[in-house]
Amino acid sequence: MVRWFSADYEVPGVSAMKYRSVLLVVLLLTGFYLVTTHLASTGVLAPWLAAMHASGGSAASIESLRGQDGAFDLNVASAAPSFDAEEQQNIAVYKRALPSVVNITTTEVRFDFFYGPVPMAGQGSGFILNKEGLILTNNHVIGNAQPGNVEVTLFDKHQYKATVVTVDKGHDLALLKINAPNLVPAILAETSTGLMVGQRVYAIGNPFGLSGTMTRGIISAIRDVRGPENNPIEGAIQTDASINPGNSGGPLLNSRGEVIGITTMIAQNGADQSSGIGFAIPINTAKAVLDDYAKYGRVRRPTLDIVSLRINPDIAGQIGLAADYGVLIERVLPGGASEKAGLHGGTQRAYEGNTQVMLGGDLIVGFDGKEIASPEDLSEAMNAKHAGDTVTVTVFRGRKKMDFKVTLNDAKDQVLGPQT
Repeated sequence: MVRWFSADYEVPGVSAMKYRSVLLVVLLLTGFYLVTTHLASTGVLAPWLAAMHASGGSAASIESLRGQDGAFDLNVASAAPSFDAEEQQNIAVYKRALPSVVNITTTEVRFDFFYGPVPMAGQGSGFILNKEGLILTNNHVIGNAQPGNVEVTLFDKHQYKATVVTVDKGHDLALLKINAPNLVPAILAETSTGLMVGQRVYAIGNPFGLSGTMTRGIISAIRDVRGPENNPIEGAIQTDASINPGNSGGPLLNSRGEVIGITTMIAQNGADQSSGIGFAIPINTAKAVLDDYAKYGRVRRPTLDIVSLRINPDIAGQIGLAADYGVLIERVLPGGASEKAGLHGGTQRAYEGNTQVMLGGDLIVGFDGKEIASPEDLSEAMNAKHAGDTVTVTVFRGRKKMDFKVTLNDAKDQVLGPQT
């Protein structure tokens, strides 16, 4: 005989087991509630809860201290906290870059009102380029220091006398050399082209003599500025990473610890305090200078011998240019490369804000077949050339497009002033 069971059929003994399990759970919950409520009301749990809160949820223990004035307790985490991903990256950048960063001190002799010699001390930063002891820094860091008065301190506190190998005042760069063992060269970024606003950056240097200091920020802008010696810096990297006196010449790093620029100056307000705006020379400029040194034993930066003006669609529309991009020649320097090639500067005086500019000159839109849309494009194209090279410069003269053969001049022979 076949027996059918309904869906709610109960096997003998199972129901009793279920009821006992439910009763046990209820008793446990009730007991937990009563115990914790009682302990909380008496304050017994307070130190434990406070320790949990102070340690971010990690376990903590009570450490008692006793002395002449009595005893008191401290809530001490039972283990060191782990670093989050962002902290780990910061630490990795610092550990990778620090051994290659150096402090530079100089002694410069000046004369007082009575022509008496007065030694003046200066300081800055730099970074190691190779194991042979070449060090890159800013020219204004070493200033007019006499031979033998430049000293380099490594991250391990060892000090060495440095010799000045070469300087490029036009780009505010200087190359030093020391004789020291076991040097750790910096890792240079492949290029500074394509840097993006918002990209994270780090600065390591010697601000106010505080060696091995790292600050962090972002790239705030890429713009043309004037350096400490009124020298033009095309495509300067603007950053909000804290930069102070003593940082000059140190590396500006990307999130992989690669050098993308050389910190060179800060913008200051009327109180002579940092405004949180710093600038760095792009590493592409430094590489071009180093390439000159390798080829010629000195810096031979090429120049067109012009004073130029950045063009954008608004300016182009207002003055009726044939293109809404490029670099407008305001002035050609007398006897310079561009004047000899037949390029023209401006003849019409105008004002951009409070700054006087000259309009009506040739508009550079090409350089050896490459489109030139901005001063950064022109600077990058120039960095690939050397003084003495002959290049084809494409311009609009009015509405007419023309090509000119220009033999680039040596920047050291430039007349002082805002030039390209």
